[in-house]
Amino acid sequence: MNGKKTMVVLGLVCVLPLVASYALYYFWRPDSTTNYGQLLSPRVLPQESLQQVKGGGFEFSGLKGRWVLVLANGGACDARCEESLYFIRQVRKAQGEHQDRIERVWLVDDAAVPSGRLLDAIEGMHVVSAAGSKTLAAFRQNPANATAIYVVDPLGQVMMRYPDEPDPKKMIKDFQRLMKYSRLG
Repeated sequence: MNGKKTMVVLGLVCVLPLVASYALYYFWRPDSTTNYGQLLSPRVLPQESLQQVKGGGFEFSGLKGRWVLVLANGGACDARCEESLYFIRQVRKAQGEHQDRIERVWLVDDAAVPSGRLLDAIEGMHVVSAAGSKTLAAFRQNPANATAIYVVDPLGQVMMRYPDEPDPKKMIKDFQRLMKYSRLG
């Protein structure tokens, strides 16, 4: 009898972790996540050629292989818009050696042309005229988040959204995790 008890205990010790892992996977969902941005169901951006404000064509497919921070806002750009552009710049700069893996895009959603002073301040950012485009519509699927900052992954899919008035420190932390764990981009 002693041998059978030992065999049963040994079997339970081997099977119990497997049963526990399946139970946790299917029946337990954590209440919180570690990311600050809201994860979205990935959606591919339309293949569309747009015009940059300073001239030249632009396509999101040209940025494949890079993480992209995107803001869609008017060309007049109020103080809140300028703050968002500044945050996007700071998030990229804070990544140090990984900043080359991140691009920045401002989709100008109206006919207004951004001021020269602002264009100089955001040097290196792609400023794109996108009024009425399918690309702009892909970012504006939820009107409640019209001025949110979005993240496009290296495969060209919109995958995360930050609030209209984001906390840049939390955005930086999200991107540090992305750069650490992602081998894409």
